[in-house]
Amino acid sequence: MDLFVGLIIGIVVYYSIYLILPSFLDCDILLAFKEKYGKPVSSLKGKTVWITGASAGIGEHLAYVLAKAGCKLILSARRTAELERVKKTCLEKNRNLTDNDVEVHPMDVLDLDSHEKAFEHVINKFGKLDVLVNNAGRSQRARWENIEIAVDKEMFNLNVFSIMSLSRLAVKHFLKVGEGQIVNTSSFAGILPVPMSATYCGTKHALHGYFRPLFLEHFDKHISVTMVCPGPVQTDFLAKSFTEKFGESYGITTDTSKNKVSVERCAILMGVAIANKLDEVWIATEAPLRIAYLTYCFPNFAKWYVS
Repeated sequence: MDLFVGLIIGIVVYYSIYLILPSFLDCDILLAFKEKYGKPVSSLKGKTVWITGASAGIGEHLAYVLAKAGCKLILSARRTAELERVKKTCLEKNRNLTDNDVEVHPMDVLDLDSHEKAFEHVINKFGKLDVLVNNAGRSQRARWENIEIAVDKEMFNLNVFSIMSLSRLAVKHFLKVGEGQIVNTSSFAGILPVPMSATYCGTKHALHGYFRPLFLEHFDKHISVTMVCPGPVQTDFLAKSFTEKFGESYGITTDTSKNKVSVERCAILMGVAIANKLDEVWIATEAPLRIAYLTYCFPNFAKWYVS
């Protein structure tokens, strides 16, 4: 009986930790520990990092974090002028970086036929690639039953298949050189159900499903995958979000909220996750983080909470 009581107490204490600590954190417990006691972002100095979706939001601010750390960067997105602006800021944040250390390479990730040529350009420019950050993607606001199938296809093309195409090129390169890291900007929508975002949830869940077998197939090849799962982040993502209609953008400006992590803070934590090669990290303020833990630890919680 004493053993049984001890076991029950242990379980209660274990889960209590996950319910209490979010009051003091803006990320999962392991990431918070690594930020304090793990490898600093500066340990990435000299690494060559390719960031897609680097012209704004999380990708832009991650570029600044990595530039400060002394990384060599390849910045990709469709908007050349915005990429040049980001490059200029990167060079301003680290005067030790030269113009050749930050490469602007505009590309449309949906053009899968251009990926191999773009990858060859990166290798020819820097001689190697250490980290590929798949950050390009779009969110969604739509009711489940009204979503046109063309929207589902377009979102999967952008949020999943473009990432798989580029990542497979990267993994083949990593297998040749002996190591490498893929970083995917996922979302809480990749681990939890999020209303009004069914297709977005589907794409992010698909990323987790696609990349988990990679470790099992190459566990001895020093290839790591980091899935970054932000909750609400203060970026202007809603304006370009998909709706239920093909070709339509949501077009609403994102509101400012204390329940959102700043994009600067999100980028810093993402840098910590990369430096420490963490498998999966959660980044969010107290309320979303606690809901995530509750839903993750108690699968029936979400249904009860909504009801």
